[in-house]
Amino acid sequence: MATRKKSLMTRIGDAVEAAKEKAQEMGASLAKRAEGAAAGARREVKQAVTTVEKKARAANTKVRRQVHAVEVDAKQALAKAQRTVTRKAKAAKADGEKAIGKAERAVKSKVKAAATGARKAAVKVEQAMTPKKTVAKPAARKAAPVKKAVAKTVAQAAAVKKAVVKKVAATTAAAKKAVAKPSPAKKAPARKAPAKKAPAK
Repeated sequence: MATRKKSLMTRIGDAVEAAKEKAQEMGASLAKRAEGAAAGARREVKQAVTTVEKKARAANTKVRRQVHAVEVDAKQALAKAQRTVTRKAKAAKADGEKAIGKAERAVKSKVKAAATGARKAAVKVEQAMTPKKTVAKPAARKAAPVKKAVAKTVAQAAAVKKAVVKKVAATTAAAKKAVAKPSPAKKAPARKAPAKKAPAK
């Protein structure tokens, strides 16, 4: 009976030892499998990170190229606009200077003509006022209408001068508006008509 019990206990112990060994083997196998799965997961994560980094670098490079292209286009458009504005400003300035020169020439011509007319009228007045030996009354009669003609000529010259000066001012203002920074145009001083006063009787 004791021998049977001992044999049974021995078999139970052997079975327990075998179960322990098997469990250890299974644990080692599971640990190896877990380590292999973890290593595979780490490799996949590393590959995914590398792929994402490559895509990010490519996208960054593409964005930089697009930004550079936009900057180049903007600079070219700005330079073109500046050239257009400069060309238009020069043209407007040239037109303004031409208009001012034309107006100044017109003023000088009209003032010169008015002065010449006034001198001629003054000469006629002097000639009419000069006493003659034979007839004095007709000269006195001629002096009155000549004086009126002189006064009328002087008034017309003043009106022409005023109108032309006004036109020159308007033209200058228009030229200044058209040109952003125009060079200051020198105005020619208006000449006064050297009208001679008729000598008093």
